[in-house]
Amino acid sequence: MKLSQVSHHGNVELALWRGRDLFSLRNIAPRLSLSDLLGASGSLRNDLEQRLNRAHSQDILDPEQLIFLPPLPETSKILCAGLNYQSHATEVAAPVAEFPNFFTRFTDTLVGHGQALRIPANSQELDYEGELAVVIGKTCYGPLTENQALDAVSGYTIFNDASVRDFQFRASQWTLGKNFLATGGCGPVLVSADELPPGAKGLNLHTLIDGTVMQTGNTADLIFNVAALIQALAAVTPLHCGDLIITGTPAGVGFTRQPPRFLQPGEHCEVRIEGIGSLINPVVTA
Repeated sequence: MKLSQVSHHGNVELALWRGRDLFSLRNIAPRLSLSDLLGASGSLRNDLEQRLNRAHSQDILDPEQLIFLPPLPETSKILCAGLNYQSHATEVAAPVAEFPNFFTRFTDTLVGHGQALRIPANSQELDYEGELAVVIGKTCYGPLTENQALDAVSGYTIFNDASVRDFQFRASQWTLGKNFLATGGCGPVLVSADELPPGAKGLNLHTLIDGTVMQTGNTADLIFNVAALIQALAAVTPLHCGDLIITGTPAGVGFTRQPPRFLQPGEHCEVRIEGIGSLINPVVTA
């Protein structure tokens, strides 16, 4: 299953992809919520497939006429792992981590595919960070086995954890630099876990600016894999349907370059992840 959340003529709609066609669920399954889809059982997915088989041409949406929204509920927790690729930890000379390092983002800092990332007026240091995002499909809390952790995953999407570096590094805690408005990209699709390798392991990731590759990584390089991140978080806080876990970024971010390379107005930042697709955001000033 491959789903998107879109705005169509001002109305928020859920849509499913079949090949290159994007089907609105407005008439096909009008009572389904995003949470229903994220927690969908096999029987629900089979029912949706049958409904898509009966769909009409008017149910197909033109992606060029849509605004893509982050594929998550507004109530989601966004929990991010920092320094979780070995290549990135090496480039910043971070010590070997015994436990995952987490910080939080807020949903109102995010924009969808095609929407602009905004360089804040009080900084010129907006940096790109291409990342795999894990979307939780059911509540989990307490000690979990690896299988239980992965069983809680609904699917995966793409994230650009763009960071305002001068604010991030003012203190030991990173929250301020991660939560300016319109500085995080998310989407445009969520691919269900059954369409990717277990734990989304072994997927190539690239971040590009105007077509030039800035980051190259693979999810096999994660220090703490998807199951380990879920286990660490569920030991502390309940994870609910729609919560997002951002898994970290590989080497090649802007602030480590000499000279530093930050995002500039007029550029386009793209994050590609194998098996999921591409998230593209233009860059503007606030």
